[in-house]
Amino acid sequence: MLQNFLSENSLKLNTPQTAEHYQGAEGFPHIMIDNFLNAETAEAALKNFPAVGDSTWINYLHYNEKKYGLNKREALPPTLLALIDKLNSPEFIAYLSEITGIKNLIADPMLEGGGLHQIPPGGFLNLHADFTAHPHHRFWRRRINLLIYLNKNWLEEYGGNLELWTRDMKRMFRKIPPLFNRCVIFNTDKDTFHGHPDPLKCPEDMTRKSIALYYFTEEESLPLKKATNYQARPHEGMLKSVLILLDKKALSVYNWLKGVLNIDDALVSKILKFLSGGKK
Repeated sequence: MLQNFLSENSLKLNTPQTAEHYQGAEGFPHIMIDNFLNAETAEAALKNFPAVGDSTWINYLHYNEKKYGLNKREALPPTLLALIDKLNSPEFIAYLSEITGIKNLIADPMLEGGGLHQIPPGGFLNLHADFTAHPHHRFWRRRINLLIYLNKNWLEEYGGNLELWTRDMKRMFRKIPPLFNRCVIFNTDKDTFHGHPDPLKCPEDMTRKSIALYYFTEEESLPLKKATNYQARPHEGMLKSVLILLDKKALSVYNWLKGVLNIDDALVSKILKFLSGGKK
């Protein structure tokens, strides 16, 4: 039951009024919800959030990002796996459909690209629009991102803000600090640009922690298939734009290979870790 893990505030949001607010939001459809989980669930999620450790963590270490991910069910702590399963349950998906107005949403049991995310000091994620189709389900179109931040005592000077940019990439229209128990839900289209491109400035003993879940719909025809589309901000200059483009091209080839060879991110994670000298 939703009452077992969502806050009273969140339980009141699956209404036509919220859907209207979501769909009419500036820039592209999105909503920010504070105190999203009930207090007990949020505290347990943070308490059981693992540090970056063994090879089960995916190393997303390349020009466009420096972060770590954990999406293998067998490696997820039981408390967090149980929460993820609740957020992927039919009841919660119905709740999500009411907020977003998108029917027939499908949870991704593979947690492709999602699960737990953790960004260390100096880490970043360049602005991007996410991959548009599931690499292992040809007819699945990616529709919704749900992010839950688990960062207590987060100060403004640490950075790590989620930036939302207009579809034409001309201006940022919203900046969202990654505060504890804050949820952000937004549509995933080929031009819903977001990220946190400035390197993180938190203390060495801290990381930016989040749960990231993605939801799909099954289409009758093959959906547009695009790899993650990284972009430079308007002020960042030609050199950075070129480097972002080259990295993006390499990732596009990799994304194609994932579908053709039916591989996951574990292989590229090992390669990136090796190239970075085996460091976390």
